[in-house]
Amino acid sequence: MTDLFVIDTNVLISAHLLPQSATRQAYDLVWKKGIAVFSKATFHEFATTFTREKFERYQQLENRLRMIGLIEDRSHFKEATVQITECRDPKDNMFLELAISCAASAIISSDPDLLLLHPFRGIPILSPADFLNAFKQ
Repeated sequence: MTDLFVIDTNVLISAHLLPQSATRQAYDLVWKKGIAVFSKATFHEFATTFTREKFERYQQLENRLRMIGLIEDRSHFKEATVQITECRDPKDNMFLELAISCAASAIISSDPDLLLLHPFRGIPILSPADFLNAFKQ
């Protein structure tokens, strides 16, 4: 069975703006070890955020739209089948719901509100650096 990984929005954006970063290395490792999984809500948050004008100084919109399309094409989509309200930042519950619904191998996040919950119902919530240490073998 293929490992499924939930990647939060900040990690995804950082991975695509900082090609030499730990977030990029973690993103690349996701694809070596398994596949990224999104719900409509998590993908919408990523796509909407990554197309904001503030990222124009880092990368042109055309390039960001191409990256969004590539990620969409190679990822797995699953809708959450549970409702969770345990994160202190309610908008982050969608990542927990997705991870539980697809029995993810890990959530990769740099968000303190998610990292605080590690592990969540048996699913590791790891920073990009911790993900690299745990899964790189």
